[in-house]
Amino acid sequence: MRADEPVTILTVAREAGVSKTTASDALRGSGRVSERTRESVVAVAERLGYVPNGSARHLRKASTGTIGLHVPEVLTRSSYYMSFVFGVVEQAARHDYDVTLITSGQRRARPPRVDGLVLGDPLGGDPVVESLMATGLPTVSCERFPGARQADGVVWSEHASMLGRLLDHLRGAGAVRPGLIVAGDESDWAGSVHRGYLDWCGSHGVAPLVRRVSFDATGDEIRAAARALLAATPNAGDALRTGDRAAPMDALVCAPAGAATEVAPLLREAGSGVLLASCVDSAATRMADPPITAIDLRPREAGASCAELLFELLSGAAQTGTERVHPIELQIRASTSI
Repeated sequence: MRADEPVTILTVAREAGVSKTTASDALRGSGRVSERTRESVVAVAERLGYVPNGSARHLRKASTGTIGLHVPEVLTRSSYYMSFVFGVVEQAARHDYDVTLITSGQRRARPPRVDGLVLGDPLGGDPVVESLMATGLPTVSCERFPGARQADGVVWSEHASMLGRLLDHLRGAGAVRPGLIVAGDESDWAGSVHRGYLDWCGSHGVAPLVRRVSFDATGDEIRAAARALLAATPNAGDALRTGDRAAPMDALVCAPAGAATEVAPLLREAGSGVLLASCVDSAATRMADPPITAIDLRPREAGASCAELLFELLSGAAQTGTERVHPIELQIRASTSI
């Protein structure tokens, strides 16, 4: 063969002395091909540097060779979602698939040309998510969709119980009344965090101290919520219900990504001695001064797990309704030291 001749399946077949069909079956591990012939064809393909034509293969399977990935537009600035996207893309590449990014700002007159969909933390009431789930395409969501429909597969994490572990840690560090800044309950994740906090307060006789912010909250909105929590004065009703547990806030848990680093300078300036923790870990929380205790949601691995479950649904290796728990971790740092 000439040096500039492209290496195709015909090239491999000719060099191996077999038909195109035999070469194709040998490389795919299908058909009635002897082990000796298969090994010979594989060796020739490796020597020639043959790379299968992914587009042609997807055409034979009546496949687009692409999956869709939806993330809420208000969250695309988050480092968490960037890591999640990379996890999906990397796993798709292992299956020789491309990824089309879809955000809530994109209104479509027709379904996207993809084989299936991954929904990253879908928000209830999002019309684009509703329309995507109505397409009938195989769908996997990271966390459950807080709406009437449910995805064919779900990858979720035990956020409520992990928040309980974080609050237990704060209690062990001397905190009597932790407060919480949380986004609205439009997402399963935020709702789980909020419920976990209220359950913990109820079981420990602590009067809840919560401020909600929007999903796309600005730094000003987050700092205003923190100031309101710092200024909150226990009322007589709290004292009657909880005894000495109706104290001023002495620890603050920030649920929205990036909120803890916005609040840290404010707490420092106030000299309040309030312990600080985040429900979302990031490079910013790790590099803060002091480093901030956080829950590591392992977003890259979560994205990869969602994509892998989608490919299993597409191949029939997983059944509709499959749910998988994605493990998360608590990273204790100096911001919650005694």
